[in-house]
Amino acid sequence: MGEFVRLEVEGGVGTIRLDRPPMNALNRQVQGELQETALEATGRADVRAVVIYGGEKVFAAGADIKEMVDADYAAMVESAGPLQAAFEALARIPKPVVAAVTGYALGGGCELALTADFRVCGDNAKLGQPEILLGIIPGAGGTQRLARLVGPARAKDLVFSGRFVDAQEALRIGLVDRVVAPDDVYTAAREMAGRYVEGPAMALRAAKAAIDGGLDGDLASGLRLETALFTSLFATEDRTIGMTSFVQNGPGKAAFVGR
Repeated sequence: MGEFVRLEVEGGVGTIRLDRPPMNALNRQVQGELQETALEATGRADVRAVVIYGGEKVFAAGADIKEMVDADYAAMVESAGPLQAAFEALARIPKPVVAAVTGYALGGGCELALTADFRVCGDNAKLGQPEILLGIIPGAGGTQRLARLVGPARAKDLVFSGRFVDAQEALRIGLVDRVVAPDDVYTAAREMAGRYVEGPAMALRAAKAAIDGGLDGDLASGLRLETALFTSLFATEDRTIGMTSFVQNGPGKAAFVGR
């Protein structure tokens, strides 16, 4: 357990909890702790789904600019790699991941939310990539994951302007998947993650790998990846359980074991 980031596990859902008041600024220590916690959530068998949560007031307001204001090119070359590695570790958690967004998710905070598979936000949330207002661009996936999620034109609008979007616009453009009252964000995110706790863990892992991996290449490569992952599931216990249950009892009644 880190100073600012911890993993809390209950009922098969692991919550990656950021706690660096007042705004959860993502300094180098937080980045390192996020990576460590992502790897822990990846490796723990009792974690079947994950929620990323910044608390009741704010998700994460971005990078710690005080650490960068005097940095030169050489310093940022060294620090950009660990930043990307931390967010990549989160994006590669081989389990369903839901970001629970309250308040601000700006810059690195928005990029943190983008590492999740789904995003639930409060109706008072503000999201955006304001790096351009500092004379830079997003450096932790904002130009890549955002464009893949909302399309290149909308991503360019947000990145070029640095403007914030409210919850309803974020929902309309596909940046978030559900909007609820601020007090209900964490509960709604846990409920969404909880849908997958009793599911076939290996099949969910394969589905995530196929979708995410397919987006990185051409259709033919994606189809080959899908075929490889599809056939690999015939070596799992859950495949046998699922198909046997379907034949004997009909759909949706299998009791999966996660293997």
